[in-house]
Amino acid sequence: MMAVCRFMPKIFRLGSLNRISLVPRQCLHRGAVMGVSDADFTSAKDRVGTLSEDPGNEVKLKMYALFKQSTVGKCNAPKPGAFDFVGKAKWSAWNELGNITQDDAKQKYVDMVNDLVAKDSKASAAAAAEQSNATPSAYENLVVTVEKGVCKIMMNRPKKKNAINRETYEEIIKALESAGADANVVLAVLTGAGDFYSAGNDLNNFMTVTPETKVQAAKEGAVLLERFVAAFIDFPKPLLAAVNGPAVGIPVTTLGLCDIVFASDRATFHTPFASLGQSPEGCSSYIFPKIMGQAKANEVLLFGRKLTAQEAFDRGLVTEIFPDASFQEDLQKKLDQYAQLPRQSLRISKTLVRSIEREKLHQVNKEECEVLTERWTSDECLEAILNYFSSKSKL
Repeated sequence: MMAVCRFMPKIFRLGSLNRISLVPRQCLHRGAVMGVSDADFTSAKDRVGTLSEDPGNEVKLKMYALFKQSTVGKCNAPKPGAFDFVGKAKWSAWNELGNITQDDAKQKYVDMVNDLVAKDSKASAAAAAEQSNATPSAYENLVVTVEKGVCKIMMNRPKKKNAINRETYEEIIKALESAGADANVVLAVLTGAGDFYSAGNDLNNFMTVTPETKVQAAKEGAVLLERFVAAFIDFPKPLLAAVNGPAVGIPVTTLGLCDIVFASDRATFHTPFASLGQSPEGCSSYIFPKIMGQAKANEVLLFGRKLTAQEAFDRGLVTEIFPDASFQEDLQKKLDQYAQLPRQSLRISKTLVRSIEREKLHQVNKEECEVLTERWTSDECLEAILNYFSSKSKL
């Protein structure tokens, strides 16, 4: 998913299966329509409860809509109010199905469940195998290792394209603080597991927003965001980023706070603030114009231009590009080389470089978070997020 909603950790909590039920409760006892057999339809409905992992709200919206279309037909419910975010998203997903027949909807529902169950079984088997060989870790969403002076902080939610939830933000803060205090660490590198660097904030979590909680959630989200960005600003040692794949949102903006950025040639960089009714964060409103020039930065920050690795290199955001096929090998050579340098010299040099603008960066961070607090509670932002979910729920 394009998980780029700037940052509302409390609002961005992964909705439970009960939040957007895969089977609308009022439809559970309706008879199935003709087409797919009653037994197949009932079996699919029952097997939804066997899934070991939440499939995400985009999928759940599609399944909700298909079930409603299967058992009721074309959307006939009144459109919920603007601030009934979940209700409006569910209504939009159902309404988007238009005149699709009940038989067709049933077939699509059964096919989707079958596909989910098959994928879930494979994923569960792989997870069990990994768990049997795993060592205890202080992190649930990261893999953090220290070897030969290099602290590698890897975002480890590959099934979610390393989308960042509240817990992941807290863990990255913790990992940076730990690496900064560890005498064995010469430098730290942030990267992602799998094919993505990170898809940004987990937009699925936005589905729990309510009129009663949105203001407080926005305030709490801004506090956590400010702490997160401050951890980058204050990191006392060289901080590198290894962008192994697509990056969206705050994983892009915080690259400006890293000392060196390596990228795979298949990496992309996207900050679609305007399309989601939001504004820049990660000190990008200040740093990007400095490194790219005002006009080039405006293309990225205001109009959401997605950059290729080469374009990011040409604009000064990326330090060096490696072929994807040899990315890990080339990266390791660089890390080994840098880790051999005198650690105290590196730390002193980093302090000199960063101290010149540390106060300014904290000021920008604070101001960006204040603006985002207002953005997150605006009708424009809520409507933009809803439109995103509506487009994703179309079949």
